[in-house]
Amino acid sequence: MRVLIVEDHEELALTVATGLRREGMAVDVALDGHAALDRASANHYDVVVLDRDLPGLHGDEVCRSLVGAGHPARVLMLTAAGTIDDRVTGLGIGADDYLPKPFAFAELVARIRALVRRAGPVLPPVLVRGGLRLDPATRIATRDGRRLPLSPKEFAVLELLLAAGGAVVSAEQLLERCWDEFADPFTQTVKVTVSRLRRKLGDPPLIETVPQAGYRI
Repeated sequence: MRVLIVEDHEELALTVATGLRREGMAVDVALDGHAALDRASANHYDVVVLDRDLPGLHGDEVCRSLVGAGHPARVLMLTAAGTIDDRVTGLGIGADDYLPKPFAFAELVARIRALVRRAGPVLPPVLVRGGLRLDPATRIATRDGRRLPLSPKEFAVLELLLAAGGAVVSAEQLLERCWDEFADPFTQTVKVTVSRLRRKLGDPPLIETVPQAGYRI
């Protein structure tokens, strides 16, 4: 999944982004509301983690703009003000969830994953295909009972391919959903990652290359 963190406290934003990347997410960071809207107009995000109390363009306005533009991302609003009225206001302007500061990082991760599950087609909690089993919650993937030592990017690619249910996923889709905005679209990043993933999955081969289209399992 791809997440945009909108937080003017740079140290907090980078700390949260680092933690989410360790959870296998592709994460971009915006330090103000205008930058957030610029990134959202250029990229597909599954979730926007939005600090409500932004200087300049307030988080409420960012949320209204995203909702008004029909952006598909779910909005998880953060704020130091945690009263019921604050939560009602935040949800009333279009936020999908609300988390008061300070928050436990594990809860943030759980809420992001819950929002993504609600936004897309209903998927089982554990993805299974043949002898391949992937559990997004525990970040464990196995084949025929053998645990696979996957990097975060390899796990993300495998999860996206399994979630497609046999449909072809293009290299462009993989790059957009599994990497952040700094990924070079002209590199062989996706091809190299898929190649490493194939080696770790072992035989018989599971990932099929569909010429001129992409990959599928």
